[in-house]
Amino acid sequence: MIISIASGKGGTGKTMVATSLAASIKNDYEVQLLDADVEEPNSHIFLKPTINNIHYVSIMTPLINEERCNHCGKCAEICAFKAVVTIKDTVLTFPELCHGCGACSYLCPRQAISETPNQIGIIETGAAGNISFVQGKLDIGQTMPTPVVRKVKEHIDQKKIAIIDAAPGTSCPVIAAIKDSDFCLLVTEPTPFGLNDLKLAVETVTQLSVPCGLVLNRSGIGYSNVEEYCHQENIPILLTIPLSLNIARFYSEGIMLVEGLPEYQEKFKQAFSRIQEIASERNSRT
Repeated sequence: MIISIASGKGGTGKTMVATSLAASIKNDYEVQLLDADVEEPNSHIFLKPTINNIHYVSIMTPLINEERCNHCGKCAEICAFKAVVTIKDTVLTFPELCHGCGACSYLCPRQAISETPNQIGIIETGAAGNISFVQGKLDIGQTMPTPVVRKVKEHIDQKKIAIIDAAPGTSCPVIAAIKDSDFCLLVTEPTPFGLNDLKLAVETVTQLSVPCGLVLNRSGIGYSNVEEYCHQENIPILLTIPLSLNIARFYSEGIMLVEGLPEYQEKFKQAFSRIQEIASERNSRT
């Protein structure tokens, strides 16, 4: 079973939920946590895993053979991402802009372009107690997180409960992380911004045909529009976490919510049971 944890905006407590969910069910199931927020992975701060292996992630980028190239400019014309530019009798390549599609190499009329790997990130694997751990890290200066997210997901163990900590927002890396999940647990806060971005996130998971539920973090601050929206859209609120100085203090110290406040373990277990029910109902209909 694959559960993705996502949010329309950053700072809602997504990683807090992902790590506490994993820690709450680890004694009942084989659990794997995959941090796919590759531009800023931080699940490791709470789980404190031991890293055993590092795998490098690369995409193929163009390599110009100057002896064959006649500077016709076809490669620059084809590249939608401006990763190849022709200036008079010079061809410039910008690997950091390349999406690795290979179109320039495939369509070069003189076969003057080959491809060479360009490292864009790493995948680290290890364990935190009996929780299997995987995280992706995009190299500094790189702009292509989606291939790293896909590599993270290649490590999913179908025999385990895989919990994916996605990046915030609704961009391509988020879609890559959520895609093919059995359930998406959305995390938001009761604010106008939280509601606006929750609606965007709900539209995204709806397009992906992934059932979803909500964790409402920092509840009790007097803005009820999020609950009203969820009621109107028939989105189950599986867990509410109040605005609390203690919880904020635990988070700032790298302490999981269920470590600082163990009574939350049962609440996360109940949320997980509901996730299983919803995912099972959905699978029985498809």
